[in-house]
Amino acid sequence: MATTAAPEPSRRNARANRERILTVARQELGKNPDATIEEIAQATGVVRRTVFGHFPGRLALLEAVAEEASQSVREAVERADTPSEPPERALARFVLAIWTVGDRYRMLIGLARRDLGAERVSEVLAPAREAVTAILERGQSYGAFHTNVPPPVLSSALEALCLALLESVNSGAWQDDGTATAIAALTAAGVPAGRAEAELRELSALLASRRTETAVGSSTTEAG
Repeated sequence: MATTAAPEPSRRNARANRERILTVARQELGKNPDATIEEIAQATGVVRRTVFGHFPGRLALLEAVAEEASQSVREAVERADTPSEPPERALARFVLAIWTVGDRYRMLIGLARRDLGAERVSEVLAPAREAVTAILERGQSYGAFHTNVPPPVLSSALEALCLALLESVNSGAWQDDGTATAIAALTAAGVPAGRAEAELRELSALLASRRTETAVGSSTTEAG
């Protein structure tokens, strides 16, 4: 006798529950890194059994959040992949793109090291590290960045800088939308401060213009 497939609404509800649990988990763990499954379930508005139905334990929940973050990093790297741009602009664009991901998952920085291990953190960040190293190699060959530090080493240093600034935002010691961090990354790579600030102003204006064009295009399509 053939097995009857689960009704589509049930599958949709299960996916929606899982996504909601992950969203609330990010929020609750951001406030309290030691939040329990029970507390996350209560904040989500479901019973503990529902959470365990998707994630057998706290570690499994953290791993799911880490995998979600890993996918977001890969997507951000793809969006920021602009090999035709000058390296200064490419690095600034990359930092702004990855900052959005980091801001969303910044609670993972400490949690992943503590609960998932340094190797898992490296896996999540690997695509970003490779992309930055490629930008730095190109920038050094063009004379845009200083050459006294090899690209892979400089990439690690910029990563540490960005993570430190992200943790400062997480602790409430500082506020940034990624702009100041992008300027800091450029100056650390050897771009003069004034030029770095001008680069960010131009890039921010360009991104704002494109967002406006996209919004207008969407409105026109809906109207049609």
